[in-house]
Amino acid sequence: MRLHKNLCFAVIDGLTLIFNEGHYADKVIQQLLKRDKRWGARDRAFVAETTYDIVRWKRLYAEIAEVKPPFDRDNLWRLFAVWATLKGIKLPDWKYFESTPTRKIKGRFDELSKIRKFKESIPDWIDKIGLEELGEAIWTKEIAALNEQADVILRANTLKTTKEKLQAELFDLDIETTILKGYPQALKLNERANVFTTQAFKNGLFEVQDASSQLVAEFLNVKPGMRVVDACAGAGGKTLHIASLMENKGQIIAMDIYANKLHELKRRAKRNGAHNIETRHIDSTKVIKKLYGKADRVLIDAPCSGLGVLRRNPDAKWKLEPAFVDKIKATQQDILQQYSKMVKAGGQLVYATCSVLPSENQKQVETFLKSESGKDFTLAKDKKVLAHKSGFDGFYMALLERKA
Repeated sequence: MRLHKNLCFAVIDGLTLIFNEGHYADKVIQQLLKRDKRWGARDRAFVAETTYDIVRWKRLYAEIAEVKPPFDRDNLWRLFAVWATLKGIKLPDWKYFESTPTRKIKGRFDELSKIRKFKESIPDWIDKIGLEELGEAIWTKEIAALNEQADVILRANTLKTTKEKLQAELFDLDIETTILKGYPQALKLNERANVFTTQAFKNGLFEVQDASSQLVAEFLNVKPGMRVVDACAGAGGKTLHIASLMENKGQIIAMDIYANKLHELKRRAKRNGAHNIETRHIDSTKVIKKLYGKADRVLIDAPCSGLGVLRRNPDAKWKLEPAFVDKIKATQQDILQQYSKMVKAGGQLVYATCSVLPSENQKQVETFLKSESGKDFTLAKDKKVLAHKSGFDGFYMALLERKA
């Protein structure tokens, strides 16, 4: 592979924003890809994948390069040189790469690869909490899986098409996909492609949604005609899936504390042809109290550490703080206590997170069931999805039934 200066400069500029100014990697990469209209698919892929790679392996590369954050541009070029050397890319004769110790880089890599926190490039505290909660054998496999590049998974919108018709339509656009067994609406892209520019996406035939995330709406047991509350809807990935499972019949109330996310949900719902969704901004406890005892189904896709989705959000490793994880656990329990009251007698509730930590998952459900608010509920079933077993994001979901 031959390195091109304008592409490498884009990567360095992106890393400056992510590492030194706290910008989110996905937003930075979206901006970088608009920088030069002459870039082809390969150029754009290089910028996106190289940036994500260096973000993912920041701690390992910084240790090898002997640099510490905040990184100046010279230090970022040293990280880049480590990345290129380990990828077997010949460094060009540029001033940024003068006196790069290629042999030493490979030796340091072999040495550091014996220590998990360096090998998997994670902060000490994340390694410690993963080890405490999952045990050495499972945590070692799980964090390795969470460092792999995520596949692109589509969910066919059954309000407008079928999985098979969508696969055929994409094939005509030279986008090949594989049907995933056990995931009723999922298609996996065989090669990465910008599917958002396709007419099929603009017509609302599919959404991009990880396979594990697609299990959550299925877990909720919705039926056409029900009243369903998606209590932490965000921009609505699972809301839209619920709408398709309900065949646009019944009512979905999509709620969130962030009004801007609900605006995005409305836009997506229009594209998807989902007409049974009503959005409600949670700006006070009254919004929740009005629905006490009125929902057939409630989905609590709770805010969490996000440790199960590090494959697609590698910069989260460097933004997360131990104090946030402690705080979010208190928030999760509070949400369960309050939002569960929306479930009517005989109704069902799903509590879900994109975390792999039992303290955010099973233990939250256990605490809830022992509480005053949880005394009328029983655990029907739960599902723990680990990335190293499924090949997809780490997730947890528990189905709770309210006594009739």
